[in-house]
Amino acid sequence: MKLVLASVGRLKAGPERELFDRYLKRAKAIGAGVGISALELREFEESRARTVDERRAAEARALREAAGRGAYLCALDERGASISSAAWAAEIGRARDAGVAVYVVAIGGPDGLDGEIRSAARTTIAFGALTWPHQLVRMMAAEQIYRCFTILAGHPYHRA
Repeated sequence: MKLVLASVGRLKAGPERELFDRYLKRAKAIGAGVGISALELREFEESRARTVDERRAAEARALREAAGRGAYLCALDERGASISSAAWAAEIGRARDAGVAVYVVAIGGPDGLDGEIRSAARTTIAFGALTWPHQLVRMMAAEQIYRCFTILAGHPYHRA
């Protein structure tokens, strides 16, 4: 299974990018051992549309294209469920074991995700009830993906 982290906006150089890159590199290194054939980052430009709704809709089109047909779509959104790392790892493992070809984690831009993406998602996850800057959500997603892979591998990184 391929895992795609699809995100609106681009991470610029700095501490968030460095930490993101560190966890993405770690996840890629362990991914093959847990049945993840590839881990890709796809970044999309923030829409310049005039209204919030128009921006969200334009960004949703880009995220839908990244997912493609048949992909398992997981949306990261503050209105989602608060789940444990072990539960997310189990979900990724079930998708892999069910023969899902592509698992997409969608991260919206500063205006959040369009309702269409949330509706299309098989899972919507929140990193708590707080609103996080999308740059930090991307970094936290990379760490959690790495953590999920270590859980699936039985690696001691996750100690809960």
